[in-house]
Amino acid sequence: METIVLIIHVLLAAGIIALVLLQQGKGAEAGASFGGGASQTVFGSQGSGSVLGRVTAILAAGVFATSFVLAVFARDKAASVGDAGIPAAEVIEAAADQAPVQELPAASNSAAGTSDIPTVGDN
Repeated sequence: METIVLIIHVLLAAGIIALVLLQQGKGAEAGASFGGGASQTVFGSQGSGSVLGRVTAILAAGVFATSFVLAVFARDKAASVGDAGIPAAEVIEAAADQAPVQELPAASNSAAGTSDIPTVGDN
């Protein structure tokens, strides 16, 4: 079911992208006042909007709905996975208390005088 919703979501998103790219910008409506824009609307120049605008709004509602459904699926999957084998904090702290702390060896120069780092007295 999740795969079907995801496929629908991707198709709706691609449809929105295509419809937005097909629509004309607001600057292209300047000729509509002279009668040139009536052919692109459903109900004439006084209509409620273009067909592409209506379809874009419907697809946007579909993307919203599928996004919500996918979020519900993700929440359910996260609740069912739980900790996924991650130990509790008490177990980690108990293991850290039991493990011996290993000291790192101090940085020493085994061959005296062969260091590349100059000392204060060298000139």
